[in-house]
Formats: sequence, C-alpha cells, structure tokens
Amino acid sequence: MAGPGPGPGSGLGPGDGGRRSAPRRPAAREPAARTYARALPVVPVRARGLTIEGADGRRYLDCVSGAGTLALGHNHPVVLDAIRAVLDSGAPLHVMDLTTPVEDAFVTELLRTLPPGLADRARVRFCGPAGTDPVDAAVALVRAATGRTRVVTVTDADADADADADADADETVLGDSGGDGGPGRERPAGLLLEPVRSEAGVRPVPDGLVRRLRARAADRAVPLIVDETGTGVGRTGAYWAFEHSGVTPDVLVLAKAIGGSLPLAVVVHREDLGEPERTAGAFRGNQLALAAGAATLAHVREHRLAAHAATLGGRMLTGLRALAAEFTCVGDVRGRGLMAGVELVAPDTAPHVTAHGARPGTAVRPGAAAELATAVRRECLRRGLIVDVTGPRANVVRLLPPLIVTEEQMSAVLDRLADAVRAVDRGRPGGPVPLRGRRGPR
Repeated sequence: MAGPGPGPGSGLGPGDGGRRSAPRRPAAREPAARTYARALPVVPVRARGLTIEGADGRRYLDCVSGAGTLALGHNHPVVLDAIRAVLDSGAPLHVMDLTTPVEDAFVTELLRTLPPGLADRARVRFCGPAGTDPVDAAVALVRAATGRTRVVTVTDADADADADADADADETVLGDSGGDGGPGRERPAGLLLEPVRSEAGVRPVPDGLVRRLRARAADRAVPLIVDETGTGVGRTGAYWAFEHSGVTPDVLVLAKAIGGSLPLAVVVHREDLGEPERTAGAFRGNQLALAAGAATLAHVREHRLAAHAATLGGRMLTGLRALAAEFTCVGDVRGRGLMAGVELVAPDTAPHVTAHGARPGTAVRPGAAAELATAVRRECLRRGLIVDVTGPRANVVRLLPPLIVTEEQMSAVLDRLADAVRAVDRGRPGGPVPLRGRRGPR
C-alpha cells in the first residue's frame, strides 16, 4: 500500500489549478461549522478502497469511512456497477415510496440478513436520509402503538453499572417491577439502545445488560428499539451488532452503511406494531441509494465480511491496547470489530477530576486531553492516516476502517497511529511520563 507522498505522475491533469485552489474557497463562501474540513485540510480528488488521494497528490489511509458509511470503502466495484445499472436503465431516480424493482431487490436482501424472528414478521419503512429521521420515525411508531410518550435510552452510566455484578442496571433504566414504571412515572413507550455508543466515545453496551433489558422490556410490553445506524452491516464483527447478545429487537433503526455510500435510512419493525400516520420525509425513494445498498448488503453477506471485521478488529484492538501499555497519555481503549476508540488523557499533578479511561489515582485535565486527541489526529494526517475525534470531551480518537481492510493495510494503520502518538507524547510539556509498571492489555 502506497504511503503518503506524490501519487502517480507529476500532476492531476486538466483542471489542476481549480483543484489546488479549492482549499481557499470555503473560508470565503462557507460557514465555520464545517467541522471535518477545519480539522482535516484535505481536498480529495480520487479514492478507492481505503485510500484517498488529495489534490496535492498525497495519499491517505481513510479510517473515518464517512463516519462508518463506507462499509466497502471508497468506490467499490460492486457499488459502482449497481449505480451504473440504474443510470443506464432509464429508471426514475426518485419516486418517493412507490414500489420499484430496485426497492424490491433491496428489501429482499435486507430481510435475508435479519434473524427469522424479525424477518418473518417485519415491515420495512423508508425514511428521510438525515441521521435523526429513522430515530424520529421509530419513536413515533412505538408511541402510536403503545399510547404512551416516554422513551428511555441506555446511557454510559447504565452500561458502567453493569461492570458491578451486584448492580441491576436494567432496573435503573426501566424503573421498578411495577406496571406503571414507578411512582409518578408512566411505563415507557419504548426502550432505545445503541449497541455501541459511537459518539459517546465508542462505548459498547455489555451483552449481559442487553439481554436483561430485552427480557425486562418484553415482560413489561415495552418495545425494544435498537439503533444500528453506526454499527450495522458487519461493522462490529456480526452482521448486526444486536446479534452479539442473541436478542431480537422489536424495532430496528438503520442508516449509513445500508446505503452503500449514498444517503438511505430504514426502520424495520414487527408488523403488529402498526404504522404511524405521518410520513417520514420526501427523500425516501432514492433508487441509486437502494441499488448501492442492496449491492453492499449482498457483498458483505456473500464474502463473510462480518467475520473478517471480527478478525481484523481483534488485531486492531490488540495493537491499540499496546499503545495504552506504552504511553501514559493513552487511557482506555474500547471497541468491537472494526470500530475502536482510543481515549487520550493528560496526567497532571493538580487535583482535577478523573476522566473516563484514566488509570486509577491519575488526575487529568479534560481540556488538555482534548488537545492531545487533536494533536494525535494532526500527526496522523501528516503520516498519511485520517482518523476522527469524538466523545463528550472530544478526547477519543476513533477508527472506523472499511470492512475490506487488509492485513497489510491494518499494519500500516497501526504503525502510523503509534508513530503519531509517540510524536505527541514527546512534544508534551515535560516530555514523556514514564510508566511505573507496564500494563497488560485491557
């Protein structure tokens, strides 16, 4: 795999000048809220698989993957062929939710990937492609079905409580065993769960807690909504992340990777939950996204890429945990499959709060930890590696390589990240802080 540096040839061909001047345009024409462009000053002009080529000819390994949208990486041949087939057929590109052969093929392939307990009695509802659209549709669905309004979610505190064998985190989420949800509280209309809380810093919800919540929700006739927006289509090492715990949801929220790189969102639910009357957005019949999505779903299934993600993801987490054993600025390492988060911490002698991921007894400065994560992202970019920063304190470096990543590419990703962390650790005030004892992998 080619590393950073000039790509083939000495130039980009016709239009080079326009491409090279592109970075200067956003400052004058676009808002400062363009967070990725501000953090990653790359102007991509070509991409294939894991690799992006910028307007300056440099090549990068992309471990952001469109925030997990690109299950097969950039411009995978099966995706491009599916899109070209629709374009060449003369079929309409947008038909709201009218049934088409392209939509039927997508639904057929989607149901093929789901467990029989859901697929055999499922309704598939297309939504607008914005990230909140399918969640809003799922919430509206369970409220209409139950006649109740309150929807509860699993938080970091609930997941952390599961680490204590004596803690009943499931009761914390759903209240006591009474049918009314406890004093002054109605029984919930639904329970919303993300198997891995990616934006919270890549925090997997323990399988045992998921199973207990499923059982408790079923006992109280509370529909379980599983949000697989960022975890579905093989990302975590199973086709759907809920399969790790062996549960079957009542409602499944899907987006990102199911569109094969194009905007698409779907809610799958038990047919007995009915249908809310209101629609869910005008852009829910994009034929190109349906074709790209069906091709992606089939390719991941046929080539067992979920199993590949489990294998390569295990190697990735092992390599990342080695960083935690070597550098004091690396705290917790979390993840599942090809979805990992490396938490940065900033040791300090002042009595500040202890952040998630810091070793016991170490005081940290959350603001300084965010600066470290930003510095690691910057050093990664200099080495030809694109990573993301997430978490409530913006101190978690997130890696989401596509499912087609190879052993060789994974080695390059880990080497470049380790080199970036080493550079940041050397540059901290006072230099590297030696460990008092080498920690084993966590």
